[in-house]
Amino acid sequence: MKPLRVLTWHIHGSYLYYLTQTSCTFYLPKKNSTEEGYGGRTPSFPWGDNVIDVPAEDVKNIEFDCILFQSKKNYLEDQYTILSEEQRALPKIYLEHDPPREVPTDTKHVVDDANMLLVHVTHFNNLMWDNNQTPSTVIDHGVIVDKQVQYTGELNKGIVVINGIVKRGRRLGYDVFRKVSEKIPLDIVGMFSEDAGGLGEINNRELSSFIAKYRFFFNPIRYTSLGLSVCEAMMTGVPVVGLATTEMVVTVKNDYSGYVHTDVDFLIEKMQMLLDDHEKAMELGRGAQAYANERFNIERFKQDWLNTFEKVISQASAKKNRLYRVA
Repeated sequence: MKPLRVLTWHIHGSYLYYLTQTSCTFYLPKKNSTEEGYGGRTPSFPWGDNVIDVPAEDVKNIEFDCILFQSKKNYLEDQYTILSEEQRALPKIYLEHDPPREVPTDTKHVVDDANMLLVHVTHFNNLMWDNNQTPSTVIDHGVIVDKQVQYTGELNKGIVVINGIVKRGRRLGYDVFRKVSEKIPLDIVGMFSEDAGGLGEINNRELSSFIAKYRFFFNPIRYTSLGLSVCEAMMTGVPVVGLATTEMVVTVKNDYSGYVHTDVDFLIEKMQMLLDDHEKAMELGRGAQAYANERFNIERFKQDWLNTFEKVISQASAKKNRLYRVA
């Protein structure tokens, strides 16, 4: 059988790279502009041959099996500007990357369509969104790290990986980062991390070897989805310390793979302990890696997505056949 043909947009580069490990052909609309979602095959990742750039104006001329939305703009605007009427009738999935922003418990999702599927990346997100009448499911993250990289923890400091922490403020825990850094040595990397005294952006392909030297990974984020950098750190064997909020609560187990708590002073004590006890940090790193290998396995992730695409396409075909017979 030919690989399924999926149209999607370039929204989150790291997630898209992992998604495209699935045995489908992915078409990315591209424009010669900085418009959100139209960057195509950016040079940041070693894209496979199954990832194909398509000029946005040519999308209407290509046959697809499924449309995968990844943002409000994709769903509310882009589908009406680059897709044909026939393409808009194809099986559709909305991949929601984030928890609800406006009100954590009462925000209705932009999609309200019983004929679509809403895919969440964490169970916390699925729990908090009002999914309306749209069926929903959860596909846990899957990540790839360099198997040759080994955690050493040789640097007696912690590492934080966040893009734009100063601009994004309290939600991403800038104040927490500042409080902790007054007592614990921390480095921060990511886009615009220089604004917080950080080291700037590290290429995704070099990130695992970079963070493997740090004693622990610190996640000061109050409220967002489970960051891929957390999963990648655990897969690399780096112990994780973070706030006991969102999906972090069921991702990091205290005294096994790291520490989570809502008391920042408690976390500071644990960070200092890890700085003082390298062997304990190594022990927690082994726990983090064992958990990540089980939960964030890329083969499981690929199969989950392939099964989801096939199910959505099959259900849409069956419904179309029923309507045809009735007519």
